[in-house]
Amino acid sequence: MLAFSASALSGRIQDSDCKIVLTTDGAYRGVKDIPIKAVVDEALEVCLSVKNVLVYKHTNTPITLQEGRDLIWQDVVSKAANTCEPELMDSEDVLFILYTSGSTGKPKGVVHTCGGYMVYTCYTFQNVFQMSTFTSSSAEREMPKAERELFWCTADVGWITGHSYIAYGPLLAGASAVLFEGVPTFPDAGRFWKVIDKYKVTHFYTAPTAIRALEAAGLDFVKPYKLDSLKVLGSVGEPINEEAWHWYNKNIGKEKCPIVDTWWQTETGGILISALAGVTQTKPSFATLPMPGIQPLLVDEKGNEISGNNVEGNLCIKFPWPSMIRTTYGDHDRCKKEYFSTYPGLYFTGDGCRRDENGFYRITGRVDDVMNISGHRIGTAEVESAINAHADVVESAVVGYPHDIKGQGIYAYVIVPSTTKDHETLKKEIIAEVNKIIGPIAKPDKIQIVSGLPKTRSGKIMRRILRKVAEGDVSNLGDTSTLLDPAVVHEIVNGKL
Repeated sequence: MLAFSASALSGRIQDSDCKIVLTTDGAYRGVKDIPIKAVVDEALEVCLSVKNVLVYKHTNTPITLQEGRDLIWQDVVSKAANTCEPELMDSEDVLFILYTSGSTGKPKGVVHTCGGYMVYTCYTFQNVFQMSTFTSSSAEREMPKAERELFWCTADVGWITGHSYIAYGPLLAGASAVLFEGVPTFPDAGRFWKVIDKYKVTHFYTAPTAIRALEAAGLDFVKPYKLDSLKVLGSVGEPINEEAWHWYNKNIGKEKCPIVDTWWQTETGGILISALAGVTQTKPSFATLPMPGIQPLLVDEKGNEISGNNVEGNLCIKFPWPSMIRTTYGDHDRCKKEYFSTYPGLYFTGDGCRRDENGFYRITGRVDDVMNISGHRIGTAEVESAINAHADVVESAVVGYPHDIKGQGIYAYVIVPSTTKDHETLKKEIIAEVNKIIGPIAKPDKIQIVSGLPKTRSGKIMRRILRKVAEGDVSNLGDTSTLLDPAVVHEIVNGKL
């Protein structure tokens, strides 16, 4: 995982009691060479459970090998047998654990199992993307190139989108797919479009963050490419805004490719709400309708179902589906509390949602303290804990705010001692601290130094006020008279970045 620091990696290894680490010597990220093995070595200094590290030589980055623990992939594979008998597994045996941030500081290990997860990722892949080429590799090679269909999901394979729609879904369905290492803007912002033309990609699945970044780069990077092989476009990771949807539709899909705006979560394993390409009517910024078998409903704060259309509420699911989360690794009570206790008898997604006059669903964002940064869920508590690790930070509060590229950015309010004079240097050090503890994905986009935070008399931080300030919506901050120190709000508003 390129975005993980040694600290974040060691926490996951320790929680899962991992025995083997599979890594590379390094990785390419734009102009950067990321020393992956060095990060792993640092993480393993406190991970006593790991017995072996298998290193794939990829970038020829100089590495240190620990005798008796570290092995080179190429050396091991060259001596391995040509066949490997499959292991018989029960459908409910653990397939993988994937860590995702929640409303508390410690990331939780979401457990998915063999049978249900693989059935559902295959089912959703075939139906959402409507790929017609599900043939054996030998039969496909005999097809004229123009008739082949090729799927490309640009996600990082280490996150749930990569698991479900780079690895399991397409492979189970027998589809041909592109694997990509890199970033969409390197060596220039035409990288995605060049790959699509070169390999004749027919089904393209990416994130609104990438779409907005490429839109901002301008059409000069799009015009050199035909993009005439494309049949279906997909969006994943967060709700896509209307402007990005129309740009994607007009300039990439040439207004002939249906856009499947998919909604789902790490915990759901696969897509729950989406148009079916070429089957369902689409609507900009709407995920549209649930997959067959999925039963969503909207509820109010008390758990009462909100019926009818043109309504808004908290999104829940009222009936199980094959790939739903089975537990949080090593802490089943946490799983029950976070997903099934808010509204008894329902799975609570943590998202707000609007249902329009046609019954189409539009996700409006998180209703808890989880941010969606470039499609990755990050808990505010986790970022605050990293910021607070800096010696000069007294206290911090983090909220998400609208970001043109990322969808949501991270806005941090930080209290420091009155003796701290060089705030600009301090901000750089705070960012470095977050990078070290969590990784670059969690670094604050804006840091505002404040003397206090808006708290109730019981000590609860009023995050709704901080969100409104970060969003630039200070016309109606609600009743602040009950705060411990109402004057703090005025200071924060006047000092907004």
